[in-house]
Amino acid sequence: MIHNQNISNRKIEKMMKLAVTGGAGFVGSHLIGALYDAGHSIIVIDNLKTGNKENISKFIGKVELVQGDIRDYDLLKDKFSDVDGVFHEAALASVPDSFRIPDEYYDVNVKGTENVFRLAKNYGFKVVYASSSSVYGNPVKIPIKEDHPTNPINPYAQTKLDDEKLAKEYCGQGAKIIGLRYFNIYGERQSRDYAGVIKKFLSDIYENKPPIINGDGKQTRDFVYVGDVVNANILAMESTIKHGFINIGTGHSMTILELAKIIIEVSGLPLSPIHRSALEGDIKESVADASLARELLRWMPKVNLYDWLKVAIPAKIN
Repeated sequence: MIHNQNISNRKIEKMMKLAVTGGAGFVGSHLIGALYDAGHSIIVIDNLKTGNKENISKFIGKVELVQGDIRDYDLLKDKFSDVDGVFHEAALASVPDSFRIPDEYYDVNVKGTENVFRLAKNYGFKVVYASSSSVYGNPVKIPIKEDHPTNPINPYAQTKLDDEKLAKEYCGQGAKIIGLRYFNIYGERQSRDYAGVIKKFLSDIYENKPPIINGDGKQTRDFVYVGDVVNANILAMESTIKHGFINIGTGHSMTILELAKIIIEVSGLPLSPIHRSALEGDIKESVADASLARELLRWMPKVNLYDWLKVAIPAKIN
């Protein structure tokens, strides 16, 4: 549980040495850009299995890129020995794949994460890491607050809840760890591996194909822009908060069917969505109560999904 503490929203006055796991991935690569522009020294840890070196191509030679795995404790021990903070974004994130290879998901998402937390305790650096709104499962109350019961309904979500239990354990031993419970992130460089429905719909539209909806499309999601998520990470690292979990979402929901219709409308293509069977482990409703992020981090999302789509879609189609 986070206690209300005084928050520092000032720019970091000194250059920091910061590590980003999963730095060649979707969120991580955007984070690299923001940290580099702010003048910090950066170490990127990525095994490049789901991350893409092209995502950070303009930073090659400007940041330290280590092709390595978060399950390699000795590697992390060496690279994290003198860092000021770690942004931990590395994870396997596909819900369908988590049913197929649950042991690998546990190995990467839980055991790998514990390596980061253990070193945070030993070295004293602060960790801001990617938790997930999936820990809540199907909510009993909307919007979802941080004290909502957790009830993961798929193996991926269970790994994220296991991480939170580890975070509490290591914070009890003096580690500084903040978990950001991301809702549905969208934006540039999103990969299919990240399992984002917006990415999937856009990929279909760009090929002049109708969006494919799993189920009736009445599932609701809270879509938050990747740049806003990056800002939340940085504010959490700069803050005086030492531990806890914070929702990162807009507080506004949209059904999957509404999303598909908006994307078709913006594209101007004569298409209609296609419905297929529902996915196993798919959450029915999801919308954040983001008031804690506003209160503790002074964070507010700035990018509107519809406005972003109006720019992103014509740029690809025209």
